[in-house]
Amino acid sequence: MTVQGKTVLVTGGTSGIGEAIARAYAAEGADVVITGRSDERGRRIADSLTKDGTQMRFIRADLGNFDDVQRLARQADRVDVLVNDAGAFPFGPTAEVDSDVFDSTYALNVKAPFFLTGAFAPRMAANGGGAIVNVSTMVASFGMPGMALYGSTKAALELLTKTWAAEYGPQGVRVNAVAPGPTRTPGTEAMGDNLDQIAATLPLGRPASPEEIANAVVFLGSDEASYINGAVIMADAGITVT
Repeated sequence: MTVQGKTVLVTGGTSGIGEAIARAYAAEGADVVITGRSDERGRRIADSLTKDGTQMRFIRADLGNFDDVQRLARQADRVDVLVNDAGAFPFGPTAEVDSDVFDSTYALNVKAPFFLTGAFAPRMAANGGGAIVNVSTMVASFGMPGMALYGSTKAALELLTKTWAAEYGPQGVRVNAVAPGPTRTPGTEAMGDNLDQIAATLPLGRPASPEEIANAVVFLGSDEASYINGAVIMADAGITVT
């Protein structure tokens, strides 16, 4: 896929799906900037991907903190592809969600992508165009017990995806999203057997690997997806259509 020479910013790029996205873009020849909260993990991943002329940079940022969002927007400078992957996914009954968790989840899952897009999309337009890919979830499209908070943040992100596609598309900036189904990552280890039980209900009958989700994200950021704008790609094994 044609991403060679592009600079790609992947938020939450130090683990799970975000790390797989960063590695997939780097493998295609893109220069990649990753963010995360762990200096040790971020620098280790950046060092492992800096090879064959491909540049990898790590910027430490806690995107639940708005000061870090603003600092990242300044430090990353020119970006051709923005991947809004960083997110929190608290599960549990609505009645047990406290105000602090609610606010922190919306800050990371909605507020950070909102203001990063507001910072980078105009710059992309001034540079001749670009692409933004938001990472959503299958439970943005249907109700599932225990997913009210998480699902609602990603439903908001999908609406923003469509709105930004209309707002920035005329300026040459495409905005799309990928909505994964259950994916086996370090972050979903806490789900234990529940992950496999959910995956067993899907038409493909298994969880995704992070690399399978990353492939869809890389495609949407590539020149091959040049006429795709405002789409939500359901990487969910077919559950939302059945």
